[in-house]
Amino acid sequence: MIEVKSELGAGTRGASLGPDALKIASLEYGSNFFGKFKRKEIRDSSRLLFKDPIRTHAKRIRGIVEVFQKLARSVHDEIELGHFPVVISGDHSSGGGSIAGVKMAFPEKRVGVIWIDAHADLHSPFTTPSGNVHGMPVAASLGIDNLPMAQNTLANDRTHEYWETLKNVGGISPKILPRDLVYIGVRDMEEPETEYIRLNNVKTIAVEELRSKKVKAIVDETLAYLAHCDVLYISFDVDSIDSSIIRGTGTPVTAGFSLREVTKLLEGLCKDPRLVCFEITEINPLLDENNETARKVFPVFKTAVNTIKKRLENIEKKRKKEEKKAKKAAEDMIRAGLLPKAKVN
Repeated sequence: MIEVKSELGAGTRGASLGPDALKIASLEYGSNFFGKFKRKEIRDSSRLLFKDPIRTHAKRIRGIVEVFQKLARSVHDEIELGHFPVVISGDHSSGGGSIAGVKMAFPEKRVGVIWIDAHADLHSPFTTPSGNVHGMPVAASLGIDNLPMAQNTLANDRTHEYWETLKNVGGISPKILPRDLVYIGVRDMEEPETEYIRLNNVKTIAVEELRSKKVKAIVDETLAYLAHCDVLYISFDVDSIDSSIIRGTGTPVTAGFSLREVTKLLEGLCKDPRLVCFEITEINPLLDENNETARKVFPVFKTAVNTIKKRLENIEKKRKKEEKKAKKAAEDMIRAGLLPKAKVN
């Protein structure tokens, strides 16, 4: 579990409390779930929250560059050690750091991204209406500015310099291509985002489409669409869930998924053997009461992680079984005089 207690990219305060809110929710269920996993925390420049943003079109981007770099290195290192990183982040700007880490671990492979979110997060400093960097991680991963749809002129305040650094974390840009990306549940976008999606034929799956086709069909369709990708990353923003169900998130949107729908969706997607990193993000306990959002989302998160855990355990069991079988075959060959004793190992 990699916890990123940062809300530098958000427009409302409180998302940095999301990782702890999820852990507290697990205790309310009487669950020892989080005690089963090793934990790592990414430190951030949270002191920047107590200062007015210097840059209008990419607020606190200097601190976010630091989060990107630390998170990318951490995700990369865990994958290199043979571990599966589960990222629990405050705001969604961190998704770009997670993707960077996956790409750093697999520089020669195609990385597929499944972005389950009400928002496309495709803005750059040139197109953003808010300046909040949690609306930019996919653009950073794609390495785009979307200048044909520019709405803003950047001041000479190093915004462009930091944005270029963000796009190039890990020394690789772009990390993904439009054909490597699937949006599920996206329904609240601005014109620069919708135009980029249209021009680049980015695959989007609406909430209504999932309901009409059923969850299993959407899972199969998504994984088939990304069949050309070698490894996968899933980012789950809780605002993909309908705002009538959860309120504790920075930018809630109506007409979203039910808890059952998103649970089944994640359960199906997390069974894919190419999945190497999973992220949950944008829980903000200050925006609801009695930690309600985290309590509702914890069973969803637990199902996704347990699905990943079971898959990895089955792989390990199969490996040990094959190893034992190979060792027995070698011993049988030695007894039959077909293999010298020195060759057993």
